[in-house]
Amino acid sequence: MIRLENVSKNYSNGVEALKNINMEIEEGEFVFIVGDSGSGKSTLIKLLLKELEPTEGSIEVDGIELTKMKRRHVPMYRRKIGCVFQEFRLLKDRNVYENVAFAQRVVATPSKKIRKDVPRILSTVGLAEKYRSLPKQLSGGEQQRVALARALVNKPSIILADEPTGNLDPKNSRDIMKLLTEINERGTTVLVVTHDREMVNLMKKRVIAMRKGVIVSDERNAGYDHEN
Repeated sequence: MIRLENVSKNYSNGVEALKNINMEIEEGEFVFIVGDSGSGKSTLIKLLLKELEPTEGSIEVDGIELTKMKRRHVPMYRRKIGCVFQEFRLLKDRNVYENVAFAQRVVATPSKKIRKDVPRILSTVGLAEKYRSLPKQLSGGEQQRVALARALVNKPSIILADEPTGNLDPKNSRDIMKLLTEINERGTTVLVVTHDREMVNLMKKRVIAMRKGVIVSDERNAGYDHEN
């Protein structure tokens, strides 16, 4: 599903963000990527989204070699991936329904399908009654659920969640992780970048720990080791 072989990334300012990374994530896995600031986690996500190119090595996602992909094929590739971010990134002038529908409109989904899909996914994340609300009328947890609904509505094979609980209180963090777990149990591969040690320790999933651009541990049914 996701395979990195000997991947390094050097920025023009001389920073070596990733150093000879090798990683393989199977279809249907739930994986945490953990590490302090500067460990390379964000660079890894940007490489998987093809926002950046590796300096060396190869990256394969769902059978596609990203380093050989032509630029015109990137939008189609990104449809396979649902993204959730710490900042929610909702359209402030559009209601909940329109925020989710937007993800389908940009890929030219027929209106009839949008009218069917959006209520279904809002029900999945527990926001069926909030479809007319603007983001400013929602709590942080509700906004993140809208973001999750938007990421899911096109039925991606992979969810990339970059600090999805970073702006949430413990209860809302647990709710978001529960939703991600349910999504994973339906077959979607979930990759979560996080600093949330408590959540990682609670969930006991596969944990890949990074430090200064290298992988320092990769364990299943693990917690977040404070020494990493």
